[in-house]
Amino acid sequence: MSRHFSTNERQPLLLPASHTDTDNIRESGVMEYGKDNSGYETFGDNVFDNEKTQPNEELKPVTPKRSRASHIIVVLSILMTELCERLTFYSISANMVLFCTSVLDYSDPDAATISLIFSGSVYLIPIIGGYVADSLAGRFNTIFGAGLIYLLGLFLIPASAVDYTSIFGTDDDGGSFDLTVEARRIYFILGLCFVGIGTGGIKANVGPFGAQQVEDMGEGAVQSFFNWFYWFINAGAMIAYTAVAYVQQNISFAWGFFIPLVSMILALIIFLSFRSKYINTPPTGSVLTTVFNVCRQSCKKESPYVNGEKKFFDSSRQKYGGTFSDYTVDGIICVLRVVPIFALIIIYWAIYSQMQSTFFLQAERMDVSVGKDNIPAAMLNVFNTIIIILLIPLVDRVIYPLFNSFGRPITHLQRMGIGMLLAAASVAVAGIVEIYRKKELEESGGFIQTLADQKFNSSHFSVFIQVPQFALVGASEVFASVSGLEFAFTQAPQSMQGFLTGLFFVASGLGSYVSTAILRIVEASTKSDPWFPEDINEGKVENLFFLLAGLMCLNFIIFVIVSYFYKYRDQSVVEEDEYNIDNVEDDMMKRVTNNEHDLYQPENTKL
Repeated sequence: MSRHFSTNERQPLLLPASHTDTDNIRESGVMEYGKDNSGYETFGDNVFDNEKTQPNEELKPVTPKRSRASHIIVVLSILMTELCERLTFYSISANMVLFCTSVLDYSDPDAATISLIFSGSVYLIPIIGGYVADSLAGRFNTIFGAGLIYLLGLFLIPASAVDYTSIFGTDDDGGSFDLTVEARRIYFILGLCFVGIGTGGIKANVGPFGAQQVEDMGEGAVQSFFNWFYWFINAGAMIAYTAVAYVQQNISFAWGFFIPLVSMILALIIFLSFRSKYINTPPTGSVLTTVFNVCRQSCKKESPYVNGEKKFFDSSRQKYGGTFSDYTVDGIICVLRVVPIFALIIIYWAIYSQMQSTFFLQAERMDVSVGKDNIPAAMLNVFNTIIIILLIPLVDRVIYPLFNSFGRPITHLQRMGIGMLLAAASVAVAGIVEIYRKKELEESGGFIQTLADQKFNSSHFSVFIQVPQFALVGASEVFASVSGLEFAFTQAPQSMQGFLTGLFFVASGLGSYVSTAILRIVEASTKSDPWFPEDINEGKVENLFFLLAGLMCLNFIIFVIVSYFYKYRDQSVVEEDEYNIDNVEDDMMKRVTNNEHDLYQPENTKL
């Protein structure tokens, strides 16, 4: 589940090259999470627009005094909030394809498209959620506001599933009140829109907000928080994929969608209950604003020739007449160098998204019975989670250190390449399973299996034959996703790490959109001999799986070429840069503290 976890620990703005006067301060963001900012005033986005900036006591972090027990209670409240939110999210997405086909009467391709667009959107919206928190509302307010929007969707989605005839009965004329299929579709899609906005606002901020609560306990406490944060995410997912999915499939979707509504209400109650104990940093401005202003300035001004060479971003540097420090500009250049790498991981995410679309459609047409009961078709996702939980400690404690001891460490890009190959293997295995599933179906005639009141002509093959393809996707996550996040952190200066991590998750969202495009192109171009028809029993979905495997292999070749020419950022330079910027920050803190009165005289307020 690493895809669903953002490690955007801090979103500091960038420090100026020098602090000889207020003109230098105007281009800087000055609060950096994880550092002591006492006596250190904060400037928001308005400094970039030459607006008046006055000292504001509300801009200082609210830091309540807390005992160790209070720390634990606060952290547990945030972890439980995340568990309930993830349980809510996966309860909506786990059986989405089944709900769309059985209740909303969508075809298999349309149901898969809805699932893919939804899963893609929830990884693009966090960019907006992060910006709102950093620039406008702060993390606490953004999380709470996003939770309220979330609830709007969670009231609409159960409403789309309720059988109103069973509630209101029939009148004397034999008529009954119920929603049409079209009305149910409107309720459901509108509900998904609200849920997407809500989860995007929470996803971008709850992890960093939780880490902020333990920063004063040391660096080890932050790492420990994120380990438990990841554990609670997976705990929520496993409850959704097992218990809630079972209720939806075997009892009713109305009750199955009522559970996430209750879960989200509980999440907000827990989150609000300890609001007086939270460390709450006010909005300080977004890195996105800085990036935009550097690019805008570089476009407006012609860059000078330096040593006979002309570089695009030089015109924005202070030493060449611009208004941004070398540290700021170099950080943006680092981000741009990584963008091609992230672009080449989009196809990986397109394959990842098959778990809740085509893999699910395949599972519906296999034997899901265990004894006398039917397990949820969505439950196979649990094997993805289990592999991740088992494999991460193995590679972290054994495999990577072993290669390091041989003097042949596995680089981030090599790990990501391994993840791509494992992803290609997962859809190749799915294609092979599909061939033998349909062969058995043709030979035996299959059997009628009822899931959520919808009948499927299913193969006698057990659904557990899908375990290898889910396990391979899980293994690929450990290499491609986890290493990709680490790559983002190591290849950018501290102030750009959160922004670059956000771009990594944008790539994951785009992967779902690319998957949707591939499905639609395949559907349109194979009408005479369909690969992906309304009922996959009548198509050739195995060809779609092999196409995805081929695209992944082609993408891997391009990735290898790009990686060969990629030059890793020297970590000794990174450490030196961070050391220097910390010294600059200390100097600025002293200047602002010692000269606070002079700085904010009326004639100096227009920066």
